[in-house]
Amino acid sequence: MVTTDRRAATAARRRQITRTAVALLAELGYQATTFEAICNRAGLSSKRVITYHFATKDELFAAVADQIVTDADAHMRTALEASTGVRRLLAAVIRANVAFIADHLPQVRALQQILLNGGHGVWERHHVESLSRLTGLFVEGQRTGAFRSFDPQVMAAALRASIDSVVPLLCAGLDPELCGNELVELFDRATSQRP
Repeated sequence: MVTTDRRAATAARRRQITRTAVALLAELGYQATTFEAICNRAGLSSKRVITYHFATKDELFAAVADQIVTDADAHMRTALEASTGVRRLLAAVIRANVAFIADHLPQVRALQQILLNGGHGVWERHHVESLSRLTGLFVEGQRTGAFRSFDPQVMAAALRASIDSVVPLLCAGLDPELCGNELVELFDRATSQRP
């Protein structure tokens, strides 16, 4: 029982620290998101509380990226599982990604701050996994005849870049549904067997 309570307390403290880091990254940027600033915002007694859980800023920001990806996967899972056929799945992937971004702008801005300040290693594994899943979707679509012939890796990279590039538009107030629909139309035409 004591071990379970300790694990729960540790997990709760880690979540508190990562949530505070996300808020500061989104509001103030990378440079201002120091352990001291996190302590002040979270009401922690000492930076040692943070370093007990995260030895370095890079380790903390890796945990932030991991949490954002976990949240995104959970947010999108239902929409993706309900899709039948690769064309519908492609549309669901696009719409679910755009909806997650629109619903989680502070987390996405925090992730951008990490990437803009040299945190590519933090994000690279997640990016490669995303590209791999998209490539697999395109390969399956070609195998079943739902998609025309094209390089699946290039199309996966184009789709990932297109989704990622709508962040400033959504931050500026673009309707997420309109944005998702436009990207669905674009990639439906790009992958279609029809001329």
